[in-house]
Amino acid sequence: MDVRKLTKLSLLTSIALVIFVIELRLPNIVPIPGVKLGLANIVTVYALYNYGVRDTAMICVVRIFLGSLFSGNLMAMLFGFGGSLLCILGMSLLKRAVTDKYLWLLSIFGAVFHNIGQIAVACAVMQTFAVIGYLPFLIVTGCIAGLFTGICAQLLILRMKKR
Repeated sequence: MDVRKLTKLSLLTSIALVIFVIELRLPNIVPIPGVKLGLANIVTVYALYNYGVRDTAMICVVRIFLGSLFSGNLMAMLFGFGGSLLCILGMSLLKRAVTDKYLWLLSIFGAVFHNIGQIAVACAVMQTFAVIGYLPFLIVTGCIAGLFTGICAQLLILRMKKR
């Protein structure tokens, strides 16, 4: 990896981490625990579109690790890794079928995959399948958040193409 690409990926990681930390300070809009906008995923969608799976995974791993340290919630690291792994894999497979015009749709699917990954980790950690009942709430709110972050990422990518 050349220095220019490493610098760009580092900057994207920093931007995602700053967005994540700022979002931690915002009050929850929905009174369901664990529901948030996931604004740092704008960077994830952008990176997947421009750099590929491996580089996007690196950005997410570093962001989740440092974000867990900064927030003081190391257990969140497990949920973040599980959700992001499934999200990146799912979006990378669907990326071939989704055109640039419908990038927001890719983000919605990514949010759903992320929620499924988090519930899978919760089932493993808690050693029960009772948490699956929480999945419909997460999917509905995830679709809304995924739509918002997807539109933001699509606008960002279109804006960067014009430059």
